[in-house]
Amino acid sequence: MPEYSKSKSGLLLHVCCGTCALYPYFLLKKDFNVTFLYYNPNIYPQGEYIRRLEDVKMISEKYSVPLIIGKYETKKWFKLTEHLKQEPEGGARCSLCFRMRLDVTADTAVKMSFDLFGTTLTISPHKNHRIINSIGMELAAVKTSGFYQANLKKNDGFKKTIELSKKLNLYRQNYCGCLYSKR
Repeated sequence: MPEYSKSKSGLLLHVCCGTCALYPYFLLKKDFNVTFLYYNPNIYPQGEYIRRLEDVKMISEKYSVPLIIGKYETKKWFKLTEHLKQEPEGGARCSLCFRMRLDVTADTAVKMSFDLFGTTLTISPHKNHRIINSIGMELAAVKTSGFYQANLKKNDGFKKTIELSKKLNLYRQNYCGCLYSKR
């Protein structure tokens, strides 16, 4: 376990994959005691889910970042999004998916007494940071937890995380994760 600074706030950081976790972790560890939460019921098929999780585990071990692994609730995710399977990438289905994952992150943060929760999802150039941050702030207000708002892709964040992932030879997927985005 890492040595935590008592002067830093605890941040529960939702991570979707190893690649997207790297730069955000190095950026945030300066100011926060970071713990990863891998909760991604949207990722399909299960082999893809496991492949991404293995990279997150490797990063967690290599950099001594605590890791919480959430349930793989694919049935719950499909039930939530099935009526939106024809939606284009970036549409209403994605907003529901962001909300589902951030809701569990917020609940976990409150349950485990983290000061804040956040997500690496805003590092992707394919995801709207305003929508993600809006959902996070909404949930934070209801859950009475703080939310770390970010646009992690700014200042070449996406480029930096790709460079870091290449150095570690991490798997880099070519779709968001869900069955519908794979099309």
